[in-house]
Amino acid sequence: MSMKQSSINYYRCNGPDPSLAYRPNIEAINVKDQNEYRNYESGDLLHRVYNTYKLLHTNQTMDFVQRKHAKWAGCTHTTMTAMESLNALDQLVDDSDPDVDFPNSFHAFQTAEGIREEYPDKDWFQLVGLIHDIGKLMALWGEPQWAVVGDTFPVGCKFQNSIVFRDTTFAGNPDDKNPSYNTEYGIYKPKCGLDNVFMSWGHDEYLYRVMKFNKCTIPEEGLYMIRYHSFYPWHSHGDYRHLCTEKDLRLLPWVKEFNKFDLYTKNPKLPDVEKLKPYYQALIDKYCPGTLFCRELKMRFTMMRGKLASTTTNV
Repeated sequence: MSMKQSSINYYRCNGPDPSLAYRPNIEAINVKDQNEYRNYESGDLLHRVYNTYKLLHTNQTMDFVQRKHAKWAGCTHTTMTAMESLNALDQLVDDSDPDVDFPNSFHAFQTAEGIREEYPDKDWFQLVGLIHDIGKLMALWGEPQWAVVGDTFPVGCKFQNSIVFRDTTFAGNPDDKNPSYNTEYGIYKPKCGLDNVFMSWGHDEYLYRVMKFNKCTIPEEGLYMIRYHSFYPWHSHGDYRHLCTEKDLRLLPWVKEFNKFDLYTKNPKLPDVEKLKPYYQALIDKYCPGTLFCRELKMRFTMMRGKLASTTTNV
């Protein structure tokens, strides 16, 4: 279905969609070639980006990830609507991103609009584009950005060479020298599944937990996009496949498809967010309605049969 036909159908059912007049033309405003994105070798923001990753790669150990699960996993300490969460991202600029130096809230609408242009019939996909980064709110609630943003990677096994700044930023991470963790499989079994792998802690895992806890009806494909969109060593470089199940590999193309919108819609020409909000509020009401209720959880980690397992209890 073309965008024009989709707009006609929307008009017939609901009247005119006012947001169409305020949507950016993604192709017209894209001022960068695709190979210019994710430049970690030069650029005005490189110093900021490198320092963020140096802290991330030094401090994201198995022990650290366990402690962050204990604090955040399953949700945080407040209640907010999805749109309130997006509005709060007006206060956040991602220090790990070499491509943008504007608030994360604009990136949310850019991503959603890029998806809407190509997938007008998949409203859940559009919504994932809109909300995928709202887990970064942790940075407004006291977490340092290196514990919230940036590419993710498994802990508990070898840090692969495809990780950004791999050669220069892991020297201070004790897990890199721990023989229990620095082998190809580490604490994991072959094809154990990403669901059983501890990822470096960040906004992906946190938002995934929020969506699951609140029983949001986004399809499994969308939840995988949320949970693994920052896992670049996997979806863009082909690493860690030895830990994947058939399910992980089946859903990988969806994560890769999402990535092109997450990355290539970033542009200094910002959309008129206020004019777009009514359209996206309707999607929120469909899939993540009302207030997202969150309950603090306490995580207990135990060693079982040579690997870590977790159980949760409500506090």
